[in-house]
Amino acid sequence: MATEIEKAAERVAKLRAQAEKLSGPLADAQAQLDAAQEAESVRRAEREEAYNRNVVATWRDHADEAANSGDDAHARFLAALSAEPWFAAYVEYRSARYKRGHVLTEAQRAQTALREAVTVPEQRWYDAAILDEIQRTVEKQAAALGAKFSEDLDAQREAFVAERG
Repeated sequence: MATEIEKAAERVAKLRAQAEKLSGPLADAQAQLDAAQEAESVRRAEREEAYNRNVVATWRDHADEAANSGDDAHARFLAALSAEPWFAAYVEYRSARYKRGHVLTEAQRAQTALREAVTVPEQRWYDAAILDEIQRTVEKQAAALGAKFSEDLDAQREAFVAERG
């Protein structure tokens, strides 16, 4: 049993010597890693500050560009919408409300001109449910496109901050 103890003690001594021999380089490597991580953190912070300064300096131009980026699409939308038969029918349907309004206004004007009591009712305006449904659908899809744009902006910022040089 003494031999086993001696062998184990020798093994422990050898491993201890190896550990001491490697602990210096390990500590050096850890210090280098810590320094590199700190340098990278500082570099990224500087890049992020540069990015933020650029955004602050140019946001108006980018906001105007983003706001105007839909102008052509809006014009195409109106042209396509106007060409749709269902839209033309809906416009015709809604125009009946305006026609009625003009008749009521003319009758009220005539009664007033004759100094009669105005008995013609006021025009009642109401929105059709189709507009609400279209608007909800448009807003949902537009929000999704806006979210994608936001993700792209985040990716641009991250690419700028991560860029070396």
